[in-house]
Amino acid sequence: MNRRSSKDSRQNIIDAAQRVFLLHGYEGSTMRMIAEQAGISVGGIYLYFKNKEELCLLLIDERLKEFSEKIDAALKKIEDPIDALREYILLSIEYAKKHNEFIITQSREKGFTFGIDIKREFFKRQKEVIKGIIFKGINKGIFVNCNIEEATRVIMGVIRGFVLSLVVDPDNLFDARQCSELILSGLLSRSN
Repeated sequence: MNRRSSKDSRQNIIDAAQRVFLLHGYEGSTMRMIAEQAGISVGGIYLYFKNKEELCLLLIDERLKEFSEKIDAALKKIEDPIDALREYILLSIEYAKKHNEFIITQSREKGFTFGIDIKREFFKRQKEVIKGIIFKGINKGIFVNCNIEEATRVIMGVIRGFVLSLVVDPDNLFDARQCSELILSGLLSRSN
């Protein structure tokens, strides 16, 4: 098997796993179902993945990396810390909405601690992104001189609260733009 077809086969399995997990949930899914969806033998899956847990963890990791790449690409183009923080919040909430089925399925069945090491690394990276935006805003005199660490925790907590609401209270989700404006109102220097 050449590299190209190996990479394509692996991605085909990952795509199939996502569809099966969304349709049947993690617990209701089997490697056989994923193999059928991918159009390969069950043994073919085991050439790439040892079990469905590994597949699910990979999906979580891929979603979080995809989000990080979107954030990085968007923020590269933005100089103004106000616009950068607004964009970060909007992209975070919109990405969660876009992938809400995956978040709901994974969280309800496996819990929020499933893949905790992957999630911790992701949140550590995102924390640095937010801290960088706030630091830049303070240095430019746009944001009040605040405790950057605490401000970052608040912003991350609000975004995590939104993700949690997708799972436990989807009828009571807040508007991303209103959220960013409320946070920015607290950060903006009174001279602005």
